[in-house]
Amino acid sequence: MTYNLDRTPLSDLCEAIVDCEHKTAPKQDFGIPSIRTTDIKNGRLDIENANRVSEETYIQWTARLEPQPNDLILAREAPVGEVGIVPLGQRVCLGQRTVLIRPDKNKLFPRYLLYLLLTSQMRHALTSRAEGSVVPHLNMSAIRGLELPLLPPLDEQKAIAHILGTLDDKIELNQQMNQTLEAIAHALFKSWFIDFDPVRAKLDGRQPIGMDAETAALFPAEFEDGGAIGKIPKGWDLEPIGNHINITKGRSYKSSELISSDTALVTLKSIQRGGGYSQDGLKPYAGIYKSEQVIKPGELVVAYTDLTQAADVIGKPGIVRSNNQFSSLVASLDLGIVRPINERLSIPFLYCLFMTADFQAHVYGHTNGSTVLHLGKNGIPSYSLPTPDTRIIQFFSVASNPIFQKVENNENQSNLLQSIRDALLPKLLSGEIRVQDAETVVEAVT
Repeated sequence: MTYNLDRTPLSDLCEAIVDCEHKTAPKQDFGIPSIRTTDIKNGRLDIENANRVSEETYIQWTARLEPQPNDLILAREAPVGEVGIVPLGQRVCLGQRTVLIRPDKNKLFPRYLLYLLLTSQMRHALTSRAEGSVVPHLNMSAIRGLELPLLPPLDEQKAIAHILGTLDDKIELNQQMNQTLEAIAHALFKSWFIDFDPVRAKLDGRQPIGMDAETAALFPAEFEDGGAIGKIPKGWDLEPIGNHINITKGRSYKSSELISSDTALVTLKSIQRGGGYSQDGLKPYAGIYKSEQVIKPGELVVAYTDLTQAADVIGKPGIVRSNNQFSSLVASLDLGIVRPINERLSIPFLYCLFMTADFQAHVYGHTNGSTVLHLGKNGIPSYSLPTPDTRIIQFFSVASNPIFQKVENNENQSNLLQSIRDALLPKLLSGEIRVQDAETVVEAVT
């Protein structure tokens, strides 16, 4: 069955379409998420990294229309046409240059509209309506007048949305699981190397929690003066990490070199806000590069540039993953590849270290620039920390490697599910594939 191409303006199928009348919210740790355009990606809202507003500000900003679960939020610019849906049980408000879309549930199922707007045809329809040569943006009239193809009955809309939503729900579950796994690794690192809990336990005559006797024996039972940083475990060397790592800056490139290739650049967008790696930042690249600028899967990269005013990316690390689309990965100029030169420091150790508040504060002190932030050459190598016995770091790597392996496995599964969803999406919405056939595919992978 193929639906005919009669068109209906979006405004005729919605209860409300309203834009944000306020400025971007300040960055703070607590409050209600305010969704920026950069928090909207491929059908999802990045609630965790959104800026926050107080309850008082939330009431003021939502006086005209309070966002509800299953409302859609659309980016008017940067990037044009990205759309996500408000999850159940989540309060949010609109950030600057975003639009709330509330479908008429008697005509248009919200999650069906979400997937419709994610199709390449509708993305093209939105971007082609954008105005402005420097910063393309959508006017409200263009959004309200966006024409949708003739819709299937509501029951079929819901069935299609359920199939695609099952894949998205599994992807979301994997992301939540990975956040939990990474939190476990970071908590272990903090306990051993920041709070020195095993040393404090032995000093009090207690057995360190969560480790065997062999590992516990490697920790000293007393502290010594560490100068400006206070007490450190006895025998641990306070030294800059530059003694144990090399950093290779990535390749500068031209836009003309970003053409079809089996080589990809790992770019600034490969670093998630707050740290972590994203496959979305890869760009096909056909230019030249040095052998040392090639990144092997499992290697560590750090952002040396930041376009966000809140320093969400600068100095943040990511462990690069393999990608089946490309045979080689090359670092872009905005990144540094951090490689241990001996066994004193490992990739899991450095990754967790770079995520700590103390390291991030140090890095920020070596950052310059007002619009675009740049990390100074000595920002990372000059950071000093108490370095323990090499065997302790090896034990930490042994303990954390299964965690990071599980994270990678979940990411690989999510990438597979994403590709299946993207393949099913246009075929389901056009009627090329039947709902029953799609259900069989989804059941096989979930």
